[in-house]
Amino acid sequence: MASIRDVARKAGVAISTVSKVLNHYPNVSEETRIKVNEAIRELKFTPNTIASALSSKQAGRVALLVNLNTQTQAIDEIDMQYLSGAINKAQEKGLDVITVFFSMIKDRSVAEIENYLRAQAIEGIIIYGMSREDRVLHKLIEGQQFKIVAVDAPFVNQSTSSVAIDHEKAQYDVARKTLHENQGNRILYIAGKKNGFVTTQRLEGIKRLAAQEGLSLFVRQGDFSEKKARQLTFQYARNRDIIVCASDLMAIGAMRALQEMDIFRPVCGFDGITLMGYAGKQMNTVKQDFYRVSSEAMEEMGRLLEGGEGRAVVLDFSIVRMQYLDIIC
Repeated sequence: MASIRDVARKAGVAISTVSKVLNHYPNVSEETRIKVNEAIRELKFTPNTIASALSSKQAGRVALLVNLNTQTQAIDEIDMQYLSGAINKAQEKGLDVITVFFSMIKDRSVAEIENYLRAQAIEGIIIYGMSREDRVLHKLIEGQQFKIVAVDAPFVNQSTSSVAIDHEKAQYDVARKTLHENQGNRILYIAGKKNGFVTTQRLEGIKRLAAQEGLSLFVRQGDFSEKKARQLTFQYARNRDIIVCASDLMAIGAMRALQEMDIFRPVCGFDGITLMGYAGKQMNTVKQDFYRVSSEAMEEMGRLLEGGEGRAVVLDFSIVRMQYLDIIC
């Protein structure tokens, strides 16, 4: 195992400089920082405090990298289900787990993130909520320095697997069911965030349905926001027959707006969160089992850590109507 002296020699700097880079001291030039990080990466250097843990035959350590939504409290259910599913499966498999939030690695380079994770003896990473804009994480995946499972993001290579439902088919199925249960062909589709992988996949599903059924499709970006979906409903719902939302939270916002407008329009959502049971009106939605998704992601991580190759894991889903009596304990 490489030492800090080896890193200093390869980078052509003093040992104290390597220490400053490892501890993120500000008084180090960018050129020197890059040289040191490259040497650390090439030598696969791990600080001594962690080296002993790595050599103790300890079980693999996995980081749950979570993009925590701080804009609303309503979405916490999904993150909690993700964490519960992963942690319980990790205990079953004898894997150690830590939680890392996107905000903790914000503005760091790939090399700095790798050093940060190695310093905590991380061997694998499960990433939740990665978008098209998270370029540094994309590069982290491409580097294949860790075993990685990407939830709801289509990344697969030798060291990386993806785990997700078929979002395109799920959006198609729930919208088709809602369409066939009701009359109308003018659809208001409230999409998620532009930079989201699932947003693109779900949009492809509603477009496929519109093309097959000869529907008039009017798409607006709702950003997975209940408030924005509410505003879009006030603005456009009177001239549309059915409202299809790319998340339950947006479906609830749309339904509340319709009630205030005193008009009826069928609404469907996506996710199957508990709040849908309190919406007042029953709506079709795609039921994702977030606990199971995360449990399967940890199962896949165990397979990768044992030497398996990356692959795409596609899980099932169901179309349901969330009812109050189904969610109360």
